[in-house]
Amino acid sequence: MGTEEKEGVHTHVLPDGAVISHAHSHEHGHGHTHSHAHTKAVLNRLSRAIGHMESIKRMMESGRDCSEVLIQLSAVKAAINNTGKIILQDHIEHCIVDAVEHGDQEALKELEKAIDRFIK
Repeated sequence: MGTEEKEGVHTHVLPDGAVISHAHSHEHGHGHTHSHAHTKAVLNRLSRAIGHMESIKRMMESGRDCSEVLIQLSAVKAAINNTGKIILQDHIEHCIVDAVEHGDQEALKELEKAIDRFIK
């Protein structure tokens, strides 16, 4: 998950490449810091999926059987979906809990959009 924070605007890059940005409210003097517990694990999973895709590309280039390629694509799809679930869980546990505490309705709307895209 790509995450970036500038001037109170928090940006997430979703597994499908969509970019979601939202501002966090800091009312009542509360500071806000993101500590995504699973960032390193997500990055490792994404690196493995990228490597797997490269090997699938080589399979196609070398004329491997289409059934074998489809099986490997299925494995990558499952890995990406599982990675997305980790990102979503991490986002809910950290960003959304903070958004609820601060009454940030925009962050909740953005979460709904992200879930809708992710489960399609």
